[in-house]
Amino acid sequence: MIACTRKVTQWKLRSRSLELGRRTQVMGIVNITPDSFSDGGLFLDPEAAVEHGLRLLDEGADMLDLGAESTRPGSSVVSAFGPTVSAEEELARLLPALEGILRARPGAVISVDTYKAATARAALRAGAEIVNDVSGFAWDAEMARVCAEAGCGVVLMHTRGRPGEWGAQTPLKPDELLAAVRAGLTASLEKAAAAGIPPEALVLDPGYGFGKRFEENFFLLARQAELLELGRPLLAGVSRKSFLGRALAPLHGGSDAPVAARETAGVAAMTAAILHGASIVRVHAVRQAAEAACIADALLAAG
Repeated sequence: MIACTRKVTQWKLRSRSLELGRRTQVMGIVNITPDSFSDGGLFLDPEAAVEHGLRLLDEGADMLDLGAESTRPGSSVVSAFGPTVSAEEELARLLPALEGILRARPGAVISVDTYKAATARAALRAGAEIVNDVSGFAWDAEMARVCAEAGCGVVLMHTRGRPGEWGAQTPLKPDELLAAVRAGLTASLEKAAAAGIPPEALVLDPGYGFGKRFEENFFLLARQAELLELGRPLLAGVSRKSFLGRALAPLHGGSDAPVAARETAGVAAMTAAILHGASIVRVHAVRQAAEAACIADALLAAG
């Protein structure tokens, strides 16, 4: 059963527009960090990050999402004493990779995964088209203004609390969870509107794994299409997430599947996300995702 029909729309980016809804757009992940949960340290070197980004584009990525600070579960990002990684350090990791990719592929669409306004401002000046803010404009009061001034595309993600708090949060029933995600995304949309960001620049991300307990992510995925009622396209990032590892435990002697064993499960969850309304998917393994997205798109078209 097909859960929804995606609306075809134009996503306004900094220097161009991108059609969403007719075909799933694949966003390839480039983690330029020492401590990301799945590939920390592999692409910290600028040359390795550039090479990886170009490989993802060759494998079928429509855009790249560059991140230089991990927000893995349990990390101390944005602690009571401020960000763990400064904007200066974040940019020292980020800009060489961003600039190197754009030198090699001037037409590449680059998103920057950051919640810091200073990082976003510098990355946009260097050629990024999109800001992917995991906090949905909640962790840096200047971020909405920076995005408005740049006229860039924006991904607003729902996050419940901070990474260091996720393990102790009260479980939510499905209706409570959907209400919380809807309320959070609505608040982010209101901040964007107050800053003068046009609706056509905005995409929403339910925030799988970000403040959702293991089974809650499946509640959210099953009812993801309800979030289309907020009027904006959806991005889904389920790749290699821990809730997939927990679901695979029966195949791993009762223990959570390690990150390296979650790829097939990630493709399955990503396909479900597309069939439940996602126009963009954020993934580590681009080729497998692009192939699965073609099948999901064909199914949506047939339905």
